[in-house]
Amino acid sequence: MSRPTVAEVDLSAIKDNIRAIRARVGPKVKIIPAVKADAYGHGAVAVSLACLDAGADILGVACVDEAIELRNAGIQALILILGCSLISDAEAVVEHDLIATCCDASFARALSRSAEKRGKTAWVHVKVDTGMGRIGVRPEDAINFVHEVAALPNLRVDGIFTHFPSADEPDRSFTMSQIATFKKIVFGLNHDFPERSSWAVSSISTAKSPADLRIIAHASNSAGILAYPEADFDAVRPGIMIYGCYPSEHVPRSVSVREALTLKTRIVFLKQCEPGTCISYGRTHVTSRRCLIATIPVGYADGYSRRLSNLGEVAVKGVRVPVVGRVCMDQTMIDVTDVPGVALGDEVVLYGGGYDYLSVARVAELIGTIPYEVFCSISSRVPRVYVDSPELSGRTQSIRSTA
Repeated sequence: MSRPTVAEVDLSAIKDNIRAIRARVGPKVKIIPAVKADAYGHGAVAVSLACLDAGADILGVACVDEAIELRNAGIQALILILGCSLISDAEAVVEHDLIATCCDASFARALSRSAEKRGKTAWVHVKVDTGMGRIGVRPEDAINFVHEVAALPNLRVDGIFTHFPSADEPDRSFTMSQIATFKKIVFGLNHDFPERSSWAVSSISTAKSPADLRIIAHASNSAGILAYPEADFDAVRPGIMIYGCYPSEHVPRSVSVREALTLKTRIVFLKQCEPGTCISYGRTHVTSRRCLIATIPVGYADGYSRRLSNLGEVAVKGVRVPVVGRVCMDQTMIDVTDVPGVALGDEVVLYGGGYDYLSVARVAELIGTIPYEVFCSISSRVPRVYVDSPELSGRTQSIRSTA
C-alpha cells in the first residue's frame, strides 16, 4: 500500500445495524439491504457478506454489473436488480440467476425467451410508480401488468414494489397516500393469487416449484422503516441506515445505528510558516500567526470535497484542527500548530473515528449535501480496509478490498 489514505470499514457496525433493523421489523419481514453503488462506497462484496451474516434475506443492487460482481465473488444469495435493465441484459440476468425489476412488457418478453432457451425460470419484481416519478408502471395498470407478465412462459412474478420520495420529510400526507395506493394493489394481487401463501425459498437456483410462493410486496426505504411501520409489508429496503446515518433530521430515530466508515490518512510533510504566508491555490488562506502547517495526501480525487476548503476539520492525536486553503486534487493542508508533539506519519482522521464533528452526517451538513453523496464520493483509489470490532482495533479481515 503506497498511499496511507484508507477508508476503514467496521463490519461489526454493518452487522449491528442490520440486527437493529431486524429487531424493529420482526422475524417475518424480509430485509433487502441496498448494496448498490459499491455499498455506498463501503465495498459491495464485504458489506454484502456482513449483511447476510447478520440475517439479511435479499441483496439490492442498481444494475446487472453490480449483481455479477457479487456472483463472481461467490455470493449465492438472492439478488434483486432495483433499476431497469436493457433487453440486451436479459441473457445475463437469467445466466446469473438474478431477480430483475420489470415495468416494461418488451423486457419481460426478452427475459421469458432467455429463460425458456436455458430451461430456467426467471424471476421478476414489478415496479409501480406511486409518486416517485422515476421508473415503474402506473398504479391503475399494475394488476393487469402483473397478469400479463405472469402469463409469459418461464417467467415468475415474485414481487411488487414501490418507492417513497419524501418519507424523510415532516409532511406525511404524500407518503400516506402512496401507502394507501400500494395497499390497494397488493390486496388486489392477493385476491388474484390466493394460492401463493408463503415465502420460503433461499435461492432461485434451488427453487423447484415456486407455485406456493406469494408475491412479495415491499415499499420502505430507510425513512419508511423509521417513520412508517405500517408500510413494512413483506420486506423492507434499508439503505443509508445500514451504513450508520439517518436519511434526514425529520425522521424519528426509532432504530439506533452507528457509522461504519472512517476515512483517514497520515501527515507526509510539516512546515513552519511565518505570518502572512499564503496556503494553496488561489491564496485563499493567509496565516495570521507563526504556525505549523501539515500536508496530508488526500484531495478531491479521493472524494474529499473541495467544498471543505477553509471549512473542514480533521482530528490529529485527538485534537480538532482546521483545513486551511483550498483542497487540492491529491493533497490538503491542515493547521497543526496546537497539536502537542505532532510529527511526520501521525494519523489524521477526516471522517468518523468516533468524533461527532467528523461524522459523515455532520460533514454532509457542513457542505450542503447528503451523507449518501459523501460516502459515494470516496473514490476507488482509496483502499477499503475491513475490521470487525466496535473499537476499530485494526484487526483486518481477509475480504477483498477495492484498492
